[in-house]
Amino acid sequence: MFGSLLLACLFLHLVVSIPQPPCRRCCDHLPPLDEAATLRESMPAIPEVRTYINMTIIKGDKGDRGERGTPGKPGIEGSLGPRGSEGPKGDKGQAGAPGDACKSQHSAFSVGRRKSLHSVDNYQALIFDTIFVNSPEHFDMFAGKYHCQIPGIYFFNVNIHTWNFKETYLHIMHNNSEKAIVYAQPSDRSIMQSQSIMLPLQGGDEVWVRLYKRERENAIYSDDVDIYITFNGYLIKPETE
Repeated sequence: MFGSLLLACLFLHLVVSIPQPPCRRCCDHLPPLDEAATLRESMPAIPEVRTYINMTIIKGDKGDRGERGTPGKPGIEGSLGPRGSEGPKGDKGQAGAPGDACKSQHSAFSVGRRKSLHSVDNYQALIFDTIFVNSPEHFDMFAGKYHCQIPGIYFFNVNIHTWNFKETYLHIMHNNSEKAIVYAQPSDRSIMQSQSIMLPLQGGDEVWVRLYKRERENAIYSDDVDIYITFNGYLIKPETE
């Protein structure tokens, strides 16, 4: 037992006599704070990591076509560009529909009388009973007057047969104005007399033949067999063509 105690004392003496290193903290190996800041500034920056999602991988099906939007306001008209080069000659087109025939204005009449006429107390309009031409019916057979429908220049002519031993005295009238006379003195021979005139007429004008009244005994001759008395007229030139 004494031996065991001796060994223990020797071991304790060895432990105490071995020199121990000085005590150090766990952070003593780090540099001071000011040196640490300088170190951080000299170190390269760590790149920022961002998540990127490839949308083409998760693209869905194509949607339906949307409604058409409201048209925008028209822009300012641009300047006229340079004239382009002449294009090639096109193919010949189809023939068009035939046009209307040329329409010309016309008016004409020719009428006759088969009965004799004697003067009375008043003036008489010469009335006719036979139509040779009346196109387009501008001559009034009941009144014995031509009614102008187309303004222009007209030609008129009257032919009569005198009566033996009686005076013949008529006028070509334009409305109520005497324009030309048809006259023959009393004679033992009856003859044909004629008168012609050109007149400018306006719409609504009237042209007719008037027999003078009784204060001058006069008459014109005709019969049922032949026509001795005629009145003719036609448009020469319309006012507007």
